[in-house]
Amino acid sequence: MATHDLTRSINPATEEVLATFPQATPEDIERALGDTSRAFRRWRSTSFAERAALMHRAAASLRQHRDRLAGLITAEMGKPITESEAEVDKCAWNCEFYADQAERLLAEQPHPSTAAESFVEFMPLGTILAVMPWNYPLWQVIRFAAPALMAGNTAILKHASNVPQCALAVEEIFRTSGFPSGVFRTLLLPSAAAPRLIDDPRIAAVTLTGSDYAGSQVAAAAGHALKKTVLELGGSDPFIVLDDADLAAAVETGIQARYQNAGQSCIAAKRFIVVESAFGEFQERFVEAVRALRVGDPGERPTQVGPLARDDLRDTLAQQLRRSLAQGARLLTGGEHRPGRGYFFTPAVLSGVEPTMAAAREEVFGPLAALLKVRDAADAVRVANDSPYGLGANLWTNDLALARRLARELEAGFVAINGRVTSDPRLPFGGVKRSGYGRELSEYGIREFTNVQTVWVGPARG
Repeated sequence: MATHDLTRSINPATEEVLATFPQATPEDIERALGDTSRAFRRWRSTSFAERAALMHRAAASLRQHRDRLAGLITAEMGKPITESEAEVDKCAWNCEFYADQAERLLAEQPHPSTAAESFVEFMPLGTILAVMPWNYPLWQVIRFAAPALMAGNTAILKHASNVPQCALAVEEIFRTSGFPSGVFRTLLLPSAAAPRLIDDPRIAAVTLTGSDYAGSQVAAAAGHALKKTVLELGGSDPFIVLDDADLAAAVETGIQARYQNAGQSCIAAKRFIVVESAFGEFQERFVEAVRALRVGDPGERPTQVGPLARDDLRDTLAQQLRRSLAQGARLLTGGEHRPGRGYFFTPAVLSGVEPTMAAAREEVFGPLAALLKVRDAADAVRVANDSPYGLGANLWTNDLALARRLARELEAGFVAINGRVTSDPRLPFGGVKRSGYGRELSEYGIREFTNVQTVWVGPARG
């Protein structure tokens, strides 16, 4: 078999090839499309109670195999093991949430009209294609799959090529938990194969989490085929600190918000926008905390920052750093390739950053923070909104009345006041502008891949 027909699993901390897998053949793709299409006709007729029982078993399986699954995440994409364990736990919670809440969230809704009776019901669409990223290789899939399957849809997963073991593990979880054959399938495919899948009439809709470029490609293919899409794309989330903020808490949370998962998150805080009266103290505390971060083997529990997932991602980050420095930014710490094997990049902080610089204008996907000084709250909001992205925003102030007013001005799908942006099954999640459209999680997420069907029952009332 030719090399390009293989999907490789590489440990980013050691650069060791862990395993290789053959990519799906045309026959594999046809089989998966047929299986999921046939399974949908049966699955859509199952009761919520039947689906919930299986979803609870999936949650139990995730908890039972937590150590193995967390080990796969850490081995394939370099996430520190404690964060990988938390990711598996969150997946189990999401399964339990939708197992318990799907029937209520999709309950028939009566609506007054001229009819003797009229109501809205939420019917499944069919097979959903999920194009998922590597940075949260279990959570991103389960975040979509639990509500989609509980709504009565079936799914095909096209995961990122560098996490094939995680991709296959998700299918295994659903299969061994008793879900009928064909309800969830994984195909190991390159990104170039997605448009042909999208065009197939057996695919009803598409969801993608990834870069804005990938989102535009999928949206174009889906638009040509007139198919629904939900896109959760890139972000350059602001972290606004006003002059009355609790600086110690803001710094502690900001470190987590920027450097968790080595900064490889769409909702990581990337632009730290601080009013000038608090800037000096914030910068000093922040840099000190960054220098104290422990970088190393992601399999060791004390490690706080592991490697980047791929070498090309590290190269891109280094280029963004160099361009920002050429534009006038100052490097306060980090930004180096650690000697030896592994795709390590020491946690970095840039100061003197202006909104037009690469570190502020582009999505910076790695452990690099940009510090921007602004005059006041109004200037902070202006700078925060001066971005092509609008996924999340963080706002720190003790004036909660002001915070609520400013939140309405921020162009973001999620605003965290005195905290950090994070996803929660109970809350809708998604963005605006080049951060995508549609919502995941909560009642909004589970309804995205349903036919919102109106039923009018006559005769009409006078």
